[in-house]
Amino acid sequence: MSGFTKPIEQNKSGLWLGLFGLWVGSLCLRFWGLGRFNALVFDEVYYVKFAHNYLTHTPFFDGHPPLSKYLIAIGIWIGNQLPVGKDTVNSLAGSPLSTWSYRWLNALTGSFIPLVVAAIAYQLSHRRSYALIAGLFAAADGLFLVESRYALNNVYLVIFGLLGQWFFLKALDAPGRKWLLWMALAGLFFGASASIKWNGLWFLLGAYLLWGIALAIRLVRQMRRSATPLPDPFANTPLYRLARLNSFYLLLSLGAVPAIFYRLIWIPHLNLSRDFGFWEVQNQILSYHERVGSGANIHPYCSTWVSWIWMQRPVAYFYQVTSSLTAPIPTRGTASAITSGSVIYDVHAMGNPVLWWFSTGAIALLIWILLENLNALLSPIETLTPRQQIGLLPIQEVWIVLFLVVNYAANLLPWVRVTRCVFLYHYMGSAVFASLALAWLVDRWFRSNTPRLRRLANWTIVLVLVGFVFWMPVYLGLPLMGWQYNLRMWQIAIGNFWLLRWI
Repeated sequence: MSGFTKPIEQNKSGLWLGLFGLWVGSLCLRFWGLGRFNALVFDEVYYVKFAHNYLTHTPFFDGHPPLSKYLIAIGIWIGNQLPVGKDTVNSLAGSPLSTWSYRWLNALTGSFIPLVVAAIAYQLSHRRSYALIAGLFAAADGLFLVESRYALNNVYLVIFGLLGQWFFLKALDAPGRKWLLWMALAGLFFGASASIKWNGLWFLLGAYLLWGIALAIRLVRQMRRSATPLPDPFANTPLYRLARLNSFYLLLSLGAVPAIFYRLIWIPHLNLSRDFGFWEVQNQILSYHERVGSGANIHPYCSTWVSWIWMQRPVAYFYQVTSSLTAPIPTRGTASAITSGSVIYDVHAMGNPVLWWFSTGAIALLIWILLENLNALLSPIETLTPRQQIGLLPIQEVWIVLFLVVNYAANLLPWVRVTRCVFLYHYMGSAVFASLALAWLVDRWFRSNTPRLRRLANWTIVLVLVGFVFWMPVYLGLPLMGWQYNLRMWQIAIGNFWLLRWI
C-alpha cells in the first residue's frame, strides 16, 4: 500500500496530556448524575442483590462466576463509609443503600477502558498518534459509557480481558526471561475476565489463536526458504518471537495461571453457599444457561450475533415518561403514555452508531488487507516476485492487522453456536477490536501523502464525535421531548436500513 509517509515522532508529553484529558472526560461523563435514577436498573436487580448477599452472608445461586459481585460488594462497603451520594437511597436490595454506593466503582473502572485501549494500540505500533485515536474512539463509545454507569459486570469482563491482551503484547516485547512475568500477568487477567463471565475466555482464545498462527507461519516460511535466503524481516516481529517462546512456560502462564486464579476466586462464595462443591457449581451454571431459551418470548431484547455488527437491537435499560421537566421521575412500574408535553427519560445500552458502522467497515477492510498480504506473511521476501511485492504492507503492520482480526473473530465467532438468549452487550469485546481497526486506518490516513485521505481521517473523527454528542442523552438518561427521542431512534433505524441495502 503506497502513498504513506513514515510515522512522525510526536512529543511524549503530548501523548500523556492527551490520555489524561481522555480519562478526565470519561471520568466526568461516568460520574455526572450517577445517582439520578434511584432504582435497580436492568440487571442491577441481580448483581446488586447478589453483592448485598455477600455483605449480609446470605447464601444464593448465580448463573455467573462471582468476581464481579465481589467487586460490587466492595464498592458498596466503601461507598457506605463515604459522605457522598446519601440523597438517593433505596431498600430494593434488602437494606438501605445509596445508588452511588453500588455504582461508583463501575464508573471508576469504566473510565480506565480508553486508557487500556490506547495502551494496546501503542504496544502494537509504538505510534502515539494511533494510541490517542484509539483511546478517543473508546471514550466515544456509548455502550461502554452506559455499562460503566450501572452496577453491571461487563466493564470488568472487558477491562480484565484487555489488560490480559496488553500484558500478552508486553511479553512479546520483553527481553530475556522477563517475558515470563508479563505472560503470567496476562494469564492472571485472562483468568479474572473468565471469573466475571465464562465468555471472558474469548480474550484468552485470541491469544491461543495467535500462538497457533505464529507456529504455523514459522513452519511454512521455513519450508519455503530459498537456497540463498535474505535477511528476514519476519524475524523482527512479535509474531516471530511468539512462535519461538518456550511452549511449556507459555502453557503454564496461559493455562495453569488462569485456571488457578479461577479456582481460588470461588473460595469465598463456596464458603458462603455450601450446597454444592466447586465442580457441581460449574455444572449448575452450565445447566442454567442450557435451560435459557431465546426469542422475544424469553426477553424482548434478545438478539442474534449477526445483528450486533450493525447494532440492530439496542437494549433499553431504563424508560419512563413524565408529564413535565419538573415532575418526579418514576422509578418503578409501567411507563406512561406519551402526550404532546411528555418528557422521556431513556437509557439505551447501545454503541455510538457512527463509530460502530464505521468500525464494521474497518474490520471488513482489514480482513481484505490480511488476505491480500497473506502470501507475503507466509513466504520469505526472496521467494516473492516484484509483482507480488507491489502494494504490500510492512510486515510489522501486517502483524497489527492480524492481531486485530484474530481477536475480533475470537470474541465474536464463539457466539455463533450459542442458542440461549443473548444481547448486544455481548459484542463489547469484539467492538473494541473493531474500533481499534478503524483507529489504525484513520492513523494511516493522517500520515498519508494524499490530501483526500487526510481529509477522510479528519471527517471520520468529526462524525464519530458528533454521533457521540447526538446520542448522549440516551446514554446518560437526559430528559427528551417525544420528537427528540424519536429522532434518535429513527436515525438508527434509517442508518441500518441503508447499510443493509448497500450490503
